Amino acid sequence: MASVLGTSLSTILLLAGLVLVVLEGFAPGAHFIVLGVALLAAGLLGVLVPAAATPLVLGLTVLVAGAGAYYVYRHFEFYKGTDRGKTEGSAELVGRRGYVTERVTPRTGRVKLSEGGFDPTYAARSVEGEIGVGTEIIVVDPGGGNVVEVEALSDVDDIDRELERGRAREAEPVETETEDESRG
Repeated sequence: MASVLGTSLSTILLLAGLVLVVLEGFAPGAHFIVLGVALLAAGLLGVLVPAAATPLVLGLTVLVAGAGAYYVYRHFEFYKGTDRGKTEGSAELVGRRGYVTERVTPRTGRVKLSEGGFDPTYAARSVEGEIGVGTEIIVVDPGGGNVVEVEALSDVDDIDRELERGRAREAEPVETETEDESRG
């Protein structure tokens, strides 16, 4: 059995895991929970099955338990509603696709975007009409805040969207040269 300073490695892992899990309670936000659960699992394995308390087995247990804890944490989104899902800027959300998680109306709703950051769920409004739960959507206006404007993918295809962007560009006023600039 491996020991460090007269204490078994399993006991050290168990105590370190407990400390990290307790610290997560004081500072929520997934700062310590994944590593804490991984160390706790390895420590418990070493304490309950002393024959398996070799550094290699405990190290592999930390890796496997850590990967499992990370997957569970990401899959179930335990910190929903916190300050997650930060992006570099709201403009990068335009064109992102996702699906409706709560019915979207011109006033309220909720969507989950693919590749939308740590928390890909956003409050949403529809461009027009209602969009039902499970419907695929695309972000048409990030809104500059925490509410994105979306429309159902079945309503608009990529060609129509590009044609609309082209019309909008053509409608923008074009700067003309002044007489002084054209002469010189």
